[in-house]
Amino acid sequence: MKQKEKQPGSKTCFICGKENLVGLKLDFYTLEPGVVCSRVNIPEHYTGYPGTIHGGIVAAILDECGGRAQMAEPNRFTVTAQLNVRYRLPVPSLTDLVVFGRAGKRRGRISFAHSEIQTQDGKILAEAELVLVDIPESQIADVDLEEMGWCVYPDEEAE
Repeated sequence: MKQKEKQPGSKTCFICGKENLVGLKLDFYTLEPGVVCSRVNIPEHYTGYPGTIHGGIVAAILDECGGRAQMAEPNRFTVTAQLNVRYRLPVPSLTDLVVFGRAGKRRGRISFAHSEIQTQDGKILAEAELVLVDIPESQIADVDLEEMGWCVYPDEEAE
């Protein structure tokens, strides 16, 4: 997976929050306009059944990645109006996986996206179709992005 431009993350988001003690702390990269990816290895404490990630965690990852595919500008935010998930195969814990998001059409404040969790060799384990709605700029005008930690966090050094 080639990595182009790292997207911003936040302090507290369950998926990308760097200071969320129970979060996944995922990093997302824009590979090309409208295509994002992340690598993930999900710990066992997110399982539903032994060795299988809980479906709600899978849905949350797919939701975040799909929304990020529509993030053409780093400070344009959306909320999910609809999330349709298809669980194809169990998503294993403690396994290196790849998540992809692809932007779809936009109609005014409404946009569409597709996301997938794949094995390293490209087998799709779960996928989602999303309908997203732009948050009006007036609604987030008073949000302090610096306070919420919205920035591009440096990649951790390989140990």
